[in-house]
Amino acid sequence: MSSANDHDLALRARQGDRDAFAEIVHRHQQGVFNAAYRVLGNVRDAEDATQETFIRAYQFFDKFDPSRPLAPWLKRIAVNVCLNRLEGIKPASSLDDEAAPAPDPGPGPEALTVKRDRDQRIRSELNRLPARYRLVIELRHFQEMSYEEIAKELRRPLSDVKSDLFRARRILAERLKDLI
Repeated sequence: MSSANDHDLALRARQGDRDAFAEIVHRHQQGVFNAAYRVLGNVRDAEDATQETFIRAYQFFDKFDPSRPLAPWLKRIAVNVCLNRLEGIKPASSLDDEAAPAPDPGPGPEALTVKRDRDQRIRSELNRLPARYRLVIELRHFQEMSYEEIAKELRRPLSDVKSDLFRARRILAERLKDLI
C-alpha cells in the first residue's frame, strides 16, 4: 500500500477503504501533530488534537475534494480542532514545559546542543504569545497560508490578521533579540 500516492489513497478512503485511511494516518500523523503542537504548545494536547483531527477527517472524508492536496486539508482540520480547544480553555498562568520531539541530529554534539537550546527558546517564546498571535504565526509561517486564506479560515477581517501578525512578530523579535 505504501506505493500508492495520496490522491489514490484519498479516493479509496472516500469509498470507505479503511486500509487506505490507515495509510493516510500513518503518512500524515507527524505533520498534523506538529501543526497542533505549534498552536497548542504542549505534547499531550497536541496528541489529543491529532487523534481528534483524524476522527473528524474520517467522519467527513466524503467532503474532501480529491483534486486538491491532502496534507493542507488535514492540517486545516487540525487547526480548527485546536481553535475549538483554545476557545474552551481559559489562559493559564504557565504553559506546559514538556519539550517537543527532539530535532534531527546536526553535524556534532555542540551544534546539536546549540540548535536544541535555540529551538527550545523559540518554542518557549511562541508558547508565551497569546493564542490569537500563536495561531496566525502557525498559519502564516508553518502552514504557509496567505493572509487572505488566514482571514477566511479564522473568519476575521484581513486587517486584523495583518495586525496580529505584525504584533506577534514584533513581540517575538523583542523577546528573541539576543539570538539575532
